[in-house]
Parts: sequence; C-alpha cells; structure tokens
Amino acid sequence: MNSNPAVSADTFQTARSLRTLYFLRTTFSVLWIILLSVSLKTNPQVASFLFIIYPAWDVFATFLDIRANPRHVTKTPQYVNAVIGIITTIGVALALQKGVPEALIVFGIWAVVAGLIQLILGLRRRRQLGGQWAMILSGGQSMLAGGSFILLAHSPTMGINSLVGYSAFGAFYFLITALRLTKTVRMAKLAV
Repeated sequence: MNSNPAVSADTFQTARSLRTLYFLRTTFSVLWIILLSVSLKTNPQVASFLFIIYPAWDVFATFLDIRANPRHVTKTPQYVNAVIGIITTIGVALALQKGVPEALIVFGIWAVVAGLIQLILGLRRRRQLGGQWAMILSGGQSMLAGGSFILLAHSPTMGINSLVGYSAFGAFYFLITALRLTKTVRMAKLAV
C-alpha cells in the first residue's frame, strides 16, 4: 500500500464508496430478478416497466459511481455510460411499442457498450483498488450477452425473461467485487 496519506485517503474513500454502491447494485438486481420473475407470469405490463427501469437504474448507479471517485480522477467513461443509459432507457421504452425483439436489440447494444465501459473502468481501477477481476469479467460477459441479445432477439425462446440470467450474473459480480473491496478498505484504513 502506498504510504502517501493523500493517496491512501483517496483509496479508502473510493473503495468504501464503491463497496457500498456495489452492495446496493447487488440488492437492486436481486429484487429486480424477483419482481421480473413474478410479473412475467402475472402482469406483462409490469415486466415491460421493469425492462425499462433496468437501464434507468444503471444511470442512477453511474452517477453514484461518479461521486465515489476522487475529483482528480477522470470520469469521462462514467459520463459516457450515463448518456448511453439515458438513450437506452428511452430506446427500450420506444422499442417495446414495436415488440420485445426490438427492445432486446436496443438492450443488447447497450449491454455491449456498457460492458466495454465497465471493462475499461475495471482495468483502470485495479491498480488503485485491487480485486477488480470480477468487474473485468462482468464487462466482458456483458459484451457477450449483449451480442447474444442482438443475434437472438427474434428467436421464439428469447423474451424479457432472458434478462434474468444477465442480471443474476451482474449481481454476482457486484457482490464479489464489494466483498473484495472490503479488504482494500481495511488495508487503506491502516495506511491512513
């Protein structure tokens, strides 16, 4: 750990804030999966609403991510992600009027781009915070999942329920990273 108190304080604050955010993201994803699974059987309108909420939630979480970082760290990837998330939220809402396959294509494009941004952030953060392998894997997997949503959007087996697995893996990766950041918080706290 770097013995420079300013760097250690930044590391501590960032790791602590991101850990909290990742636990929050895990909780949201688990609740979203439960609500989606229940509403798919009982209320397709609620399921469609949840489909729209997913990228909107990511925009909110991205702004929390921006706040978690020190002022001197560039936040361009997060701002780009937020703008793309806003466009995706609107795009999914509009595409659902045509049908689920069209909305899956929009969602898939978003998953590819957001996954790339997550991959970049994970690679960038691993030096300062350590334990970013789960975020790096998550970004790569998001890109692959997004590609499959696009390619298989018109398959009869693809539907909104196919997002459950995507969200479950995301929750798992956020949980693993939050738990790993606990170690970084402890180490940084000792160095402060």
